[in-house]
Amino acid sequence: MAWFALHLLNLLWAVAGTSTQTRSSCSVPPAQQPLVNGIQVLMENSVTSSAFPNPSVLIAMNLAGAYNLEAQKLLTYKLLASDAADLTTGQLALTIMALTSSCRDPGNKVSILQRQMENWAPSGSDAEASSFYGPSLAILALCQKNPEVTLPIAARFAKTLLANSSPFNIDTGAMVTLALTCMYNKIPVGSEEGYRTLFGQVLKDMVEHISMRIKDNGIIGDIYSTGLAMQALSVTPEQPNKEWHCKKTMDTILNEIKQGKFHNPMSIAQILPSLEGKTYLDVPHVSCSPDHEVQPTLPTYPSPVPPSASNITVMYTINNQLRGVELLFNVTIDVSVKSGSVLLVVLEEAQRKNPVFKFETTMTSWGLVISSINNIAENVNHKTYWQFLSGKTPLNEGVADYIPFNHEHITANFTQY
Repeated sequence: MAWFALHLLNLLWAVAGTSTQTRSSCSVPPAQQPLVNGIQVLMENSVTSSAFPNPSVLIAMNLAGAYNLEAQKLLTYKLLASDAADLTTGQLALTIMALTSSCRDPGNKVSILQRQMENWAPSGSDAEASSFYGPSLAILALCQKNPEVTLPIAARFAKTLLANSSPFNIDTGAMVTLALTCMYNKIPVGSEEGYRTLFGQVLKDMVEHISMRIKDNGIIGDIYSTGLAMQALSVTPEQPNKEWHCKKTMDTILNEIKQGKFHNPMSIAQILPSLEGKTYLDVPHVSCSPDHEVQPTLPTYPSPVPPSASNITVMYTINNQLRGVELLFNVTIDVSVKSGSVLLVVLEEAQRKNPVFKFETTMTSWGLVISSINNIAENVNHKTYWQFLSGKTPLNEGVADYIPFNHEHITANFTQY
């Protein structure tokens, strides 16, 4: 999915039983395992004392089996010390699952999350699909702790989803599938049959929508939404009408890894469980073994070519034409940067040359996000954000990850969703 959607899900801010399909007919070939080990090491190396404490990274480390035990301990301690009051519903749910996967007691975080979901209500029947992502995480986390108490909360959530008329969002659909699959599998004996019918109806709807996004090469949506979608399709009790060829998806993802497409820690955290035959539904079943580091077998690459000293020129435009905003502008500047520089460097150079291009950033689980340009800031309540495009195509990587090419035209467009 586009970078904006990833950021939006983060603003609002994984999952149950593991499928035999994922474990057997759709597994990483032994010869390709070093590729997976390589991105896991890259993800684990992102954990530092000053880095954003990302619970998704800890979940992925524990499901895959951590290599760096010091990083595992550091991230666990930081999440244990987190204050629930500072977290969104989705962040709190992920933190609970991360601590559970580390065999740590989340303490009162579970009861706080339960109260939040008991009081949860959507903004309306046309609420953005992405606004259900955090609550889906909450249903999943609560299902793994106390499914019987969660049952009425999940039922109300499912009915709300059926009544919602907003366009489908693949990441939200995948998370809903994981959450309600957990509930479907854990409906207490003696409960009304209506619960199973309700959850089954929503699950059928979700997986049909997900399957419609499967491309010919096996990618589901885009490469960064494929990880969660793979988890969802591998565990759902309701199979879509369109058959999913898991091996084709796996082969394409492995090729994308070989091409260096997975270097953002969050993108790795979302794809890694599926590559290891796991889903977020396995979180309660992680075995916390004694401290014993295993050295991974890493891929062997040819000696890297020294980076080119040549410069490239990037055309950079900032555009705000939204009504109701007093400061309208459309300004373009040519920026020269070293070849191989990330987009953030382009923005910094543009800002240095002309203060009109000044910008502000916000740190999220997906990395730096541009929150303001030329004093115009994104606003969740107004549904506005800064969307970056190459030509007319939205970027699916953030400014700290995307590498522009020579003579590329990058536009930052103040947009309403």
